[in-house]
Amino acid sequence: MAFSVLLVDDHDLIRQGLRRAFDRHPEFTVVAEESSVAAALASAAEHRPDVVVCDLRLPDGSGLEVIKALRDQRPEVGLVVLTMYGGDEHLFAALEAGASAFVPKDAPSADVVAAARHAAVSPRSFTAPELADAMRRRMASPGPKLSPRESEVLALLAEGLGVGPISRRLFISESTTKTHISKIYEKLGAGNRAQAIMKAIAAGLIPTDVGPIEAQPVP
Repeated sequence: MAFSVLLVDDHDLIRQGLRRAFDRHPEFTVVAEESSVAAALASAAEHRPDVVVCDLRLPDGSGLEVIKALRDQRPEVGLVVLTMYGGDEHLFAALEAGASAFVPKDAPSADVVAAARHAAVSPRSFTAPELADAMRRRMASPGPKLSPRESEVLALLAEGLGVGPISRRLFISESTTKTHISKIYEKLGAGNRAQAIMKAIAAGLIPTDVGPIEAQPVP
């Protein structure tokens, strides 16, 4: 069975190299080459390829736009992200966008072909050379770091105290307390007291046996 492939990269030499790599494998046929998000989406609609190999950085946007759009439109399409930006952040962004595979541009062409083969056969599963290591790094990454004073304020927030009582308990001004609360929310990525406490529990910053939590803005 032959799989049709759409190549998306804004560098002509990269596309030529990829085409030659796929031409060496009879199970693949390159049906089109494009160099932008808009052209890629139009070409994908026209040719309906089995596999799309797409760069992340394109002149009119991100290749992730292509990945997300095509995954929504065609759940069965294989989607390979090919990029020179091989960090964990980009790998997980590709995974979350719906990619089938993630391959750095410095990988051998055989790896790109292997990723395309995986994408064609198992489009909804994800593979990447560094996936296992990236998962270990994510699991081992430390949670948000609070200062000793911020930890004290967080504990009192979890007890249900407001700005006034916290200020009196810690012998600090209310404006200082508000500053600490704002920094706690920022570090935890929270928008209110409830989110802050739940995220702090998940990060192991406070015990799990806190009382009822009410969503409250900074007073």
